[in-house]
Amino acid sequence: MEIPPIATSMKSCSEGIKQDERLESDKKQTLSLSASVTKVREFNVPGVDDVYHVSLDQPDRLWISDSKDNLIQTDLQGNMIQKIETSGGHGYHTVTQGRDLIFTDKDKKVINRIAQDNNITEFIKTGDWKPLSIHSSHINGDLLVGMIKDGEAKVTRYNKTGKELQNIQRDNKGQELYCAPHYITENSNGDICTSDINKEAVVVVNKSGQHRFSYTGQEFRFGPYGICTDVLGHILVCDELSNTVQRLDQDCQFWSFLLNPQKQGVMFPCSFCVDDENNLYVGQRYNNTLTVYKYLQ
Repeated sequence: MEIPPIATSMKSCSEGIKQDERLESDKKQTLSLSASVTKVREFNVPGVDDVYHVSLDQPDRLWISDSKDNLIQTDLQGNMIQKIETSGGHGYHTVTQGRDLIFTDKDKKVINRIAQDNNITEFIKTGDWKPLSIHSSHINGDLLVGMIKDGEAKVTRYNKTGKELQNIQRDNKGQELYCAPHYITENSNGDICTSDINKEAVVVVNKSGQHRFSYTGQEFRFGPYGICTDVLGHILVCDELSNTVQRLDQDCQFWSFLLNPQKQGVMFPCSFCVDDENNLYVGQRYNNTLTVYKYLQ
């Protein structure tokens, strides 16, 4: 694949705020952006062919899945702790506030739960909808699930017990918001941020489901994959087409290429998560390498 050049100019959204307002806001934060990104560690993940999705389990453990139905738990040295067979590809997953693992089974149209005693149960049946992405809210413990059915797509909110609370599918003009919501996260302000590869966009709605903005990259085709947010409310998204990780603020203002092939040598970034120490865990397609970076001080 030919790697597109890194753009030097910026696209901003209509809801973007001014640079001086952003800087003033961040002065109030206890953390700040560091001058450079530092690699902390790197290791190969056993039992997977690539790193399609990664979730933080405990301070020293991760759940990682690949494109071939493998889902494994590993420590930070790359030692496998346990392995689970899934179906439907990718095995997207999330860890709840109670440290249970929740993962989707697209083929069977169910969402499974693995409790601390390693007992696997069917938690939610999604009917005719195939569950793709899933995220457990750090705000209230709700589950946010991206799903598809016969050319339609939506994001559904469930509570901790699996009761359906909300469906988000169209904007206030009746237009479809999603095509393939295959990565999803929640920001500190309650915004639901979805990475949609078919729309080539990051789609952000508020907690009521009202469309706030869609981000479509920086002057070339956008290939959004993994998405997460940090303690400052920034939205981080992998762009596989440019081999970059891009950082936005919560009002859709582009800030920077956090990772790029010229500086960090990153290739085909696909998934990531952020831990409590503000380390960024980045997985890649086509190999099983997981790299950890520090970018907040």
